[in-house]
Amino acid sequence: MNSAEAWTDPDRLRRYRERVFHERARLRAALADAPGRRRHVLADLLEFNAGTHYGREHGFAAIRTLDDFRKAVPVQDYTALGPWIERAAAGEHNVLTADQPAVYFTSSGTTGAHKKIPVTPRFMHTTFFPFYYAAWAPLIEHFPDVLDRPDAVLNLKHDPLTAPPTTASGRPHVGASQVDFGTRFGEPLSAEPGTGAPWAVLPAHVDAGAHLEKMYLRLRLAVESDVRCVIGINPAMIAALPHQLNLWWPRILKDIADGTLGGLPHGAPNPRRAAELERIAARHHTVRPAHIWPRMRALFCWTTGLASLYLPRLREEFGPDVALLPAPVAASEGPVGVALDRHPSAGSLVVTAAVHEFADAEDDLTPDTETLLPEELETGRDYHVVFSHVGGLYRYAVGDVVRVVDRAGGAPRLEYTGRSTRSDAAGERLRDAQVTRALAVALGRTGLELRNVACRVRPSAPGAAPGYEFALSPRAPWNEDGSRRFLHLLDAQLGTESAGYRTARAGGRLAPPTLLRLAPEAFAEDWQAAVASGIRPTQVKDRLFRQDDAQWARLTDGHH
Repeated sequence: MNSAEAWTDPDRLRRYRERVFHERARLRAALADAPGRRRHVLADLLEFNAGTHYGREHGFAAIRTLDDFRKAVPVQDYTALGPWIERAAAGEHNVLTADQPAVYFTSSGTTGAHKKIPVTPRFMHTTFFPFYYAAWAPLIEHFPDVLDRPDAVLNLKHDPLTAPPTTASGRPHVGASQVDFGTRFGEPLSAEPGTGAPWAVLPAHVDAGAHLEKMYLRLRLAVESDVRCVIGINPAMIAALPHQLNLWWPRILKDIADGTLGGLPHGAPNPRRAAELERIAARHHTVRPAHIWPRMRALFCWTTGLASLYLPRLREEFGPDVALLPAPVAASEGPVGVALDRHPSAGSLVVTAAVHEFADAEDDLTPDTETLLPEELETGRDYHVVFSHVGGLYRYAVGDVVRVVDRAGGAPRLEYTGRSTRSDAAGERLRDAQVTRALAVALGRTGLELRNVACRVRPSAPGAAPGYEFALSPRAPWNEDGSRRFLHLLDAQLGTESAGYRTARAGGRLAPPTLLRLAPEAFAEDWQAAVASGIRPTQVKDRLFRQDDAQWARLTDGHH
């Protein structure tokens, strides 16, 4: 049975829905005894991996409590675990885990060498799949019609490879969205919504690195379907879609009218649909997803961080009644939170997946950082995430910062706020979350709106204080008075968010922020350029701090 047939098979759909709701129910039940689940997860990972090289070196066999585990294993990041991971990736057995990694996930970052995240069968079945299935529950519970047809979902992150790159030991080294979980891990129900669409596996050959061409071909096919849901996970991919429709519109119409795909024969010519779409575009003077897919129901992606500033208005491009459903708080390395209901931004801690620890986001993580347990977290505070799971990541600082929104069912609900990296030119120690919140306040108090924004510490003359320059694409034109008020409010709110910023400004060590207003499509064109350079679309995320001169120039040159 191929993917399209699977998504039309009533029995398969019944079993899929049952599995999704079953895993959500299990997670909800586990929340009632979160400390008990933590003890179980810890005992399991210690017992399973006690005989590994890492387990023997750190005395896993003698560890009985979480306090023992904290004493034996330092807080560590990928750099610290890297030598162990490289040994496993080269083919050595029993390094971090008792079972051999079946695949290595790439990191989703856009700078530096791609990480190799070991993914074992035990990790997938114990840690990954339960949370993964549960993540789809709000979508199919509230919008069941998205599963009515294989082509009802446009899954932007689905990108299968026939010849994936490998590690030295021959294991695939790919993104999570490029792995066939059914074949690799014996989970045939795990195929995501949208993976049975006609464009899921492209009928024409395209080079693996030709990401923009692959996106064009999928979009061209999707324009002829009744799409109800778009899955992006990374919201920048969804934000790029309206721009791509307009950018590629003449080519799309010609392909549809001629019955071609990228200029090559594909199906019957459809001049009637092409003419209909042309009339729609002429009537509205632009092309919006809502015009092409009038029965759109939901967008599934991260809804927090920088995206929270532009998603409400972007949602309207897809239709006034379209819902935003938050993707899980998770990384390639493991899950943290998953939405079990219609909460717009936060997910419940996945207590069945890992031993989760936290540290105040204002502090720098060190190997001996004293961590907090989930029950010790305070609502409205930001925290570093540290987790340990059976897949071989122990007290791993993933580099993400989360905010506690509230508590539900016995555990905190968390939303992703940004990376833990800081911008620090004069002792201000600014994090993504602080700047995003300051931007939200300044926008709210001026009534101004934006499409996207980035900032850097601008170069200064010798002896002059550095200051932050914000490059921003307004949603509608900003006048000079509104821009000045926005900067004044932003400066004040940054001081409220960060004592270091407030002190640096008061002491003259940091100059006031400045504003560079860009053209409406500046960020969309920058995103396209990054993908055209060879970076996978899932990896080209919104980036607030952009200190690289070449990347700043690419964003701003010619767009003032």
